[in-house]
Amino acid sequence: MSQVIEDFAANCREYLKDGPSDSALDKVVADLQGVLTNEEVYKTYFPPENTTERQVIYEDKELGFCILAHVNTGAKSSPPHDHGPAWAIYGQVEGQTEMTEYERTAEPTEDEPGKAKPFKVYMMKPGDAVHYNVGKLHAPERTDATKLIRMEGQNMDGVTRDAFVKVLD
Repeated sequence: MSQVIEDFAANCREYLKDGPSDSALDKVVADLQGVLTNEEVYKTYFPPENTTERQVIYEDKELGFCILAHVNTGAKSSPPHDHGPAWAIYGQVEGQTEMTEYERTAEPTEDEPGKAKPFKVYMMKPGDAVHYNVGKLHAPERTDATKLIRMEGQNMDGVTRDAFVKVLD
């Protein structure tokens, strides 16, 4: 593991030891912004031959949070979603991602997805990072290849999440 990621993870443990408050996540985001443009991190996790869409590069044994490297080779969009029981942080390494934040207008049921109305749209560029605490709906859209460092409050492999659809009113 890169020393930069090791040091970053140690800082994250300190910030998050009392829980993932917005204040704690803001500190993680501030530190992550320096990691996103670090040459050692880029060479280690994003070499030209890496096309891995989701790679866990660190998982904290005590607090459970994960740091992931994402390589998206083409356009991709997601419906509105949260990360179930976990928070998430998106950090842009390369390319651009249009991020939309949503408010819930209807909760999902057994038979129907929830509904969500967009209220904020912004472009993430290299060096930008943003956090979404538990339950905060968002959706990324990429029109080209991107590279990201993303964090999850817990490893989301195999975690079922509620479905949402975008509504305009």
